[in-house]
Amino acid sequence: MRFLSLLLGALLMSVTPASAAGQSGEESERPAWRLVIHGGAGVIERARMSAAEDAAIRAALNRALDAGSAILARGGKSLDAVEAAVRVLEDDPHFNAGRGSVFTYQGTIEMDASIMDGSNRNAGAVTGVTATRNPISLARRVMEHSPHVFLSREGADAFSREQGLPQEPPEYFQTPERRRQLEELRARPSAEHFDVHLKYGTVGAVAMDQEGHVAAATSTGGLTGKRWGRIGDSPIIGAGTYADDRGCAVSATGAGEYFIRVGVAHEICAQIRARFLAAVDEAQRSVTDAQGNRTYIVHASEFDLPDGVAQEVADAVIAEVGGLGGSGGVIVATPWGDGVYSFNTPGMYRGQASPRGRSVAIYGDETGR
Repeated sequence: MRFLSLLLGALLMSVTPASAAGQSGEESERPAWRLVIHGGAGVIERARMSAAEDAAIRAALNRALDAGSAILARGGKSLDAVEAAVRVLEDDPHFNAGRGSVFTYQGTIEMDASIMDGSNRNAGAVTGVTATRNPISLARRVMEHSPHVFLSREGADAFSREQGLPQEPPEYFQTPERRRQLEELRARPSAEHFDVHLKYGTVGAVAMDQEGHVAAATSTGGLTGKRWGRIGDSPIIGAGTYADDRGCAVSATGAGEYFIRVGVAHEICAQIRARFLAAVDEAQRSVTDAQGNRTYIVHASEFDLPDGVAQEVADAVIAEVGGLGGSGGVIVATPWGDGVYSFNTPGMYRGQASPRGRSVAIYGDETGR
């Protein structure tokens, strides 16, 4: 076993950590649990942000971390933690999800959400929701109390009422700032890409619990001035949300059309899973007898994902999105305790927590570790 430990140590050292927009990795050992959250990415710069707004957003991120961390610290499930964290952000009007969602071109609110359990790959999603106070909880009800994965519009609203989830009138979700943004869009000669010049306020959370299970949740109001029942990546399993204990949990925010085309969330998860399985196979092939036969079978539970791999994969996939012309970012949590951010925009509302502490960040030049 000592030889195997030395072999695996060398294997881990052979991987070069990526320079990152936010690898957590201050720990050399796997933390007992991990929570990572985001509140959207985009043109988020100090010059555009008042001190009061900066403080309010950081406070909201901390409240979301409080909600999710409390569950994980007492041994609760990652699925419960991500739902709790996202609910806090949905309730805060600073974010484009739940209360504070952006307006469609017609002046209505249409919200999307999705959630996924990495332990069994169960998932639930909703799109075009108009009255549910917390769409992320509706997505979870779809997952756990319906035979389906994805419900839309009138059907999703009806299911929400049948499930007894809290409903709110249109006025609850509408804010003066979102109304102003819609009017500004309508006044422009070409308003198709309004939010490209602002920020994507989608919210999300990913977590690893004390059992090593991961989960992901994402919620959004979509794009300001969206038309024709447009659906972005947030409610699409594999594009904006994905979780698999064999790889990682991912929640995305950004130009949804590009994230759908790349299949960002699943792509990151699949690549991380492949990297880990390749490392296991390499370790197994390295312990052989004189005839080249494997003499020791390395079980996947015996070592962690090599340092920097999750960050490297996330950065590469976001670079692919950028190469197509898209912008945005992701958060990632692995079953080995990594917590990663990656984004190609000036800023990203983000935060994370583990038993060793927490951090929140907004601007691109903050480490957010």
